[in-house]
Amino acid sequence: MTPEVQARIDDLIKQNKIMVFMKGTKLMPQCGFSNNVVQILNVLGVPFETVDVLADPEIRQGIKEYSNWPTIPQVYINGEFVGGSDILIEMYQKGELQQMVEVALAS
Repeated sequence: MTPEVQARIDDLIKQNKIMVFMKGTKLMPQCGFSNNVVQILNVLGVPFETVDVLADPEIRQGIKEYSNWPTIPQVYINGEFVGGSDILIEMYQKGELQQMVEVALAS
C-alpha cells in the first residue's frame, strides 16, 4: 500500500464516526454481507459513511492491509476497526453495537 492510499484511508476513518468500507454504496449494496451491515446501521438509525471499494481498487486492496483483515465489508467506529458483517451481526444481537455507536456519537 502506498503512503498516499494509507493517508486517504486514515483521513476517511478519522473524519467519520462510523465508516464502512464495502462493495457498493449504502443505497445500493453490491453484496449480501455489505447489505447486512447497511441494514443493521439503518435499524440503529445512526449516521454513517461508506466507501465503495469496487470503484477504487487501491482502497479495496489497501484497506485489507490497513486492518490486516482479508474481507470486505469493514466497519470502523470512532477510528477503531470493529470487524465485518458476521461480527456486526453478533454485536447487534447482543446489544453491544448499539452501546458502542452511542458512545462514539456522543464523543
